[in-house]
Amino acid sequence: MSKTIGSSGNTKRMDADNTITAIKACDVHYYDGEKLSSVKDHIIREVPVEFYLNDDKVITIACAGIHLEELATGFLKSEGVIGTRQDLKEIKVFSGESRVHVFTKDGKQLLHDRSILSSGARETGSEQIGKTITSDMKLSAIKALRLMDDHLNATAIHKATHGTHCSSLADGEGRLIVSREDIGRHNTLDMIGGYILLNDIDCSEKIIATTGRVSSEIASKVWKLGIPIILSHAVPTSRAIMMGNEAGITIIGYMRNGKMTVYSHRERMIL
Repeated sequence: MSKTIGSSGNTKRMDADNTITAIKACDVHYYDGEKLSSVKDHIIREVPVEFYLNDDKVITIACAGIHLEELATGFLKSEGVIGTRQDLKEIKVFSGESRVHVFTKDGKQLLHDRSILSSGARETGSEQIGKTITSDMKLSAIKALRLMDDHLNATAIHKATHGTHCSSLADGEGRLIVSREDIGRHNTLDMIGGYILLNDIDCSEKIIATTGRVSSEIASKVWKLGIPIILSHAVPTSRAIMMGNEAGITIIGYMRNGKMTVYSHRERMIL
């Protein structure tokens, strides 16, 4: 079926429906320390979804099969194929066939390998990304820690399956705008990127919160979105820190038990 290019409408209902779709009940055997018992367990769904650009297949990504229009457009934005919502002509999502077709106004094609990726990770050189982010926004330690708590509380699929990563977009005051979960942390960033593109959101004073490790690929995706602050429940890699310093991105990680570490551009963090 075709998807309207723009707002997702009733977001709460849609998110509830996506949560149900992403979970599959499986027969497993649980050991409680004394015996094995046959039980039903909630498992995160994994499906290979084919993505087409102007009728040319560009990639197959393993994902949970939800928020596919956002994942497709966010991936294409990250690849530099589309820049704004106005570049899009139509999005067709065939959920039953695990296919998404994106049509652009310029009919551009993208040469790409046909590998199946669980996260969408690709090598990216800093020279391919963009200009240094110069946002003057500030974030207090209290708001940062509160935002991370809100972000972790938004992981409904993870609470049910313990099998997802989650990324959230927040405003400059640390208030959640949208959260996205998937089996790969890169997919969650592309979903957020798609949400941003489809809803024409200005990212100059926005924050990304994530549950996963901040690799250079994650940092590069945030850089391309123009977002000046990354918060992570985990830690960054050395290359991500180097990229954060170059990009003008504040990376804050290992946010646990009321404590955190600032790895780059400490000037945005205030007490």
